[in-house]
Amino acid sequence: MVYSNSGKQMRNLLVISLCALALAACQSGSGRRSALPDQPKLDVPAGAQSVNIAGAPADVRAALVSSAQERGTVVLQNEANMVVLERPMTGANPALDSEFGPSDNGQRVIRIRVRFTGTPCQTLAVQDLAVINNVRTALEQSFVLPGNQNTMQSLQGLKSRAEQGSTCPPLSS
Repeated sequence: MVYSNSGKQMRNLLVISLCALALAACQSGSGRRSALPDQPKLDVPAGAQSVNIAGAPADVRAALVSSAQERGTVVLQNEANMVVLERPMTGANPALDSEFGPSDNGQRVIRIRVRFTGTPCQTLAVQDLAVINNVRTALEQSFVLPGNQNTMQSLQGLKSRAEQGSTCPPLSS
């Protein structure tokens, strides 16, 4: 009787060991996939700018956040596939006043949203801009800004920074 009980225990131990090995094999194999999990699909709306970067989305995010921090730009959101930055506009700006109205009940800021998605060696980054009058007040107004040559240079700077030291092959533009 003792023999059959120890045989049952041995069989249970063997089953548990095999399950543990199978689970370990599943977990160790997942780290070697070439695609990143849960990457969103991105669109490039009218007025937005985009660039392909030879690097992983996490590298793009790190380059963007570190650059913003070096420049003293406020990072409002720092998520896996999106970073939102804000730059205050100080002083009078008659051109923005005539285009978007005055920001006389609060501060005016430029809000930059960069979304990104991809694989370890190819990330699409999409940048859109807005001017916000009277930010964080009841009178806040947001106006979409089209990208221009200066903002595209900024996006190209992000590309260069994110690709520095990358082992990925360069992407054609």
